[in-house]
Amino acid sequence: MASRRGVLKLIGGGVVLAAGAGGAYWFMNGPSDEARQAWREAGQPTEYRRRFLSYALLAPNPHNRQPWAVKLEGEDALTFYCDLDKRLPETDPFDRQITLGCGAFLELLSIAASHSRMRADITPFPEGEPGERLDKKALAHVRFSSALEPPDPAFDFILARRTNRNVYDQKEVTAQALDELAAAGSAFGHDVRTTGEGELAAKLRDLTWRAHQVEMLNPRTLKESVDLMRIGRAEVNAHRDGLSMEGPVIEAMHSVGLMTQETMMDVNSVAFKAGMDQFKDKAMSAKAYAWLLSGKPGRAGQLEAGRAYARLALKASELNLAIHPWSQSLQEYAEMKPLYDEVHALIGEKRRIEMLVRVGHADPVEAAPRRGVDDLVKA
Repeated sequence: MASRRGVLKLIGGGVVLAAGAGGAYWFMNGPSDEARQAWREAGQPTEYRRRFLSYALLAPNPHNRQPWAVKLEGEDALTFYCDLDKRLPETDPFDRQITLGCGAFLELLSIAASHSRMRADITPFPEGEPGERLDKKALAHVRFSSALEPPDPAFDFILARRTNRNVYDQKEVTAQALDELAAAGSAFGHDVRTTGEGELAAKLRDLTWRAHQVEMLNPRTLKESVDLMRIGRAEVNAHRDGLSMEGPVIEAMHSVGLMTQETMMDVNSVAFKAGMDQFKDKAMSAKAYAWLLSGKPGRAGQLEAGRAYARLALKASELNLAIHPWSQSLQEYAEMKPLYDEVHALIGEKRRIEMLVRVGHADPVEAAPRRGVDDLVKA
């Protein structure tokens, strides 16, 4: 059995492994192009609602669950639902994060419509807001019409947007860039705050790492993530959602049984401990943070918070900044309650914190896998 240090060396040596095989091993076992086909096909559908949807489905969303279902209605409208099977009941017991992901989808839908000089009039929860959890009722009804307003410039960054989970460089984020990020995300009645390197960032590094530990050392919340880990090219292609783990090193570890769902559930395994070491490196590399403060109560407010976050994410792409949600401390289950209270006391301003992300500079990453428009549109 490989040692923990050996596994870390193997992970770090992935480029050497690929190069030593003349690129053939990488070609066969690198990130799946097929699973990312939706990014290349965005904008191609001829029917205009499907064209807008081809961009909307690229929205950021928790654990890449893509919890979206759409019914086209008449010639100029659609109704938007949550796919209830795509929720995260252990880490998101009240479906708050899932609702934010749905809001991000709606914002990209609206931006895509604007690019075609159309307006998307969005009516949230036309059948009434749900209770403690989302239900089968529609999240939104959307009607399209011609618009005189110029296209939204944020459209240009939809295809470039990424969630970057790499270790971040030690280059600091400028105050101007943080101000621009805050301005972009302060929308729909919500407000974004930021901090660069300093005492507050150090406190957030420590707090977010402790929250990550709580989630990963709790068997039921760990299992929710592990069940969504798509290990290797074949699993990524089959599912096109969840937490993708790809590349020649992952394939090699998977093939010898070092990297499996079973080993990731074993907190004493080499794979689990190596993964925790890597995530600690990522957490400690954060030089800046941004967080989104809620301005409206209720489910409609959560949808709009998701729309605001989408705008923050697109601005980050415009500014060539890496961002990565690190919102475990905002999750509302019993074991996280002490850290939920701590982070709100630290930066909440007596408001709910909807999103907390690390911000920085990092090497670029692949787009996340996506299902296509045909999987989204229901009869």
